[in-house]
Amino acid sequence: MGAGADPLQTGQVPDWSRPWFAPYAADGRAVQEAGRQGVTLPQALTRRAGLQGLRFVPQDELPDGRAYETHVFETGCVPTRQGLHDFFNGLVWMRFPATKRLLNRWQAGEIARAGVGRVRGPLRDAITLFDENAVLLQAPDAIWEALLARDWRRLFLDLAPIWSQARLVLFGHALLEKLVVPYKSITGHVYREPVPPALGEDTGAWDTWLAGRLTPAALAHKPFTPLPVLGIPGWWPDSRTPGFYDDAQVFRPARPAAA
Repeated sequence: MGAGADPLQTGQVPDWSRPWFAPYAADGRAVQEAGRQGVTLPQALTRRAGLQGLRFVPQDELPDGRAYETHVFETGCVPTRQGLHDFFNGLVWMRFPATKRLLNRWQAGEIARAGVGRVRGPLRDAITLFDENAVLLQAPDAIWEALLARDWRRLFLDLAPIWSQARLVLFGHALLEKLVVPYKSITGHVYREPVPPALGEDTGAWDTWLAGRLTPAALAHKPFTPLPVLGIPGWWPDSRTPGFYDDAQVFRPARPAAA
């Protein structure tokens, strides 16, 4: 696409060369190219999804007073606004349809049971966090150990040579949206179950595995650990500047264990 071109009026144009966008780059470019042909965002996403059975519709097709999650579950249609947030949501639906359908089913079930309410409750809170900000990680044990200990210097500096053996996929569409204009403190929530190395880079296999592993009971306990994603070696040029990892407002130490 030409510099500055924004055919879908999403606000900004993602730089698809960034490593964090890699799993979505082919779909993202194709959807944007459809926009250049005059196609709306919901239409472009639906066409790109092809035979997956996904249908994206304009936001105004969501009836007044009807919960978004309920509408998606009952109709199979995903109301979609023009803009980066729903653009990335659509891209994640295409890469992870089984997991997205599962999360939607649980959300709709909770709404049917308890109503929308002012407070979501632990399961809906966790689903929302996963949907908006989750990171999936396939990595050597040493990386997992340093990550869970929040030993940032070991994680990002000492272990930098073995990050080439790791694979990350950003599942959260709000997280992807933030990274269109990157800044140091952007933090994802890593799902604390390692993606099996045998799955390789196949996001379809990741989707099948993830949909088979998630359970409402486990998710309600928020099985996540924070990751300042721009600290990942090779992801962001600023990480090479002296003192980058000394910022305790971003790279926060683990909380002391309770006595």
